[in-house]
Amino acid sequence: MSSFTIEVVASSVRSCISAEQGGAGRIELCAALATAGVTPSSGLLEAVKSAVSIPVFVMIRPREGNFCYERHELDVMKREIELLKTSGADGFVLGVLHEDGAVNWKNTRMLLDLCKPLPVTFHRAVDCTPDLQEAMEIIIDCGCTRILTSGGKSTGLEGIENIHSMAAKAKGRISIMPGGGIRPEIFSRILHHDIHEYHMSGRLPVVSSMRSDLFEMDWAETSEASVRKVVEEASAFFC
Repeated sequence: MSSFTIEVVASSVRSCISAEQGGAGRIELCAALATAGVTPSSGLLEAVKSAVSIPVFVMIRPREGNFCYERHELDVMKREIELLKTSGADGFVLGVLHEDGAVNWKNTRMLLDLCKPLPVTFHRAVDCTPDLQEAMEIIIDCGCTRILTSGGKSTGLEGIENIHSMAAKAKGRISIMPGGGIRPEIFSRILHHDIHEYHMSGRLPVVSSMRSDLFEMDWAETSEASVRKVVEEASAFFC
């Protein structure tokens, strides 16, 4: 049987537990998922590590918005890596770009050096680059373990041809992990024998009964059932 990994992005202990119970092989932990994720707290990571047994990779992103960071923002990222390593991170998820959208090799490599010996995923900042193939080569040279990508499109399904092209040209030098809008109902259209890692949220809205006239009280948590459906389909595909 060929191995595969379903990675679930989550921002709460409850979601992480649901992801593991659904069969996820790894968690990407972040805060503020509505803004594509920022760095979570050490306290959250420690709580998650106490609640689950699968690897937990941590997002390093100091703010929402673009991926071009000033010196003081890079200093924050460096300090967060140090703190989160101490709190039990199993790996990191990050990415730095130049203003023209190209991968910032110098700053990405600098952060990777701080992450050692832990593995690093270059996140969907790659989808903002002008040339995915060129970006992939730079990311490989930086030493990242994998690239999370929607193929330069809004969703992984829309960018699946680009994702397949990246995987073919990577030739095993780096793992290409599709992400972006991956749900059970479209997962069969994403699956490919040369791609063994997939990224999803599996989130479903949670309706709050609390008063919501002052604040938005509804949020979303990972659905164990949604993760399990994807895991079962991947198991059947790769068996």
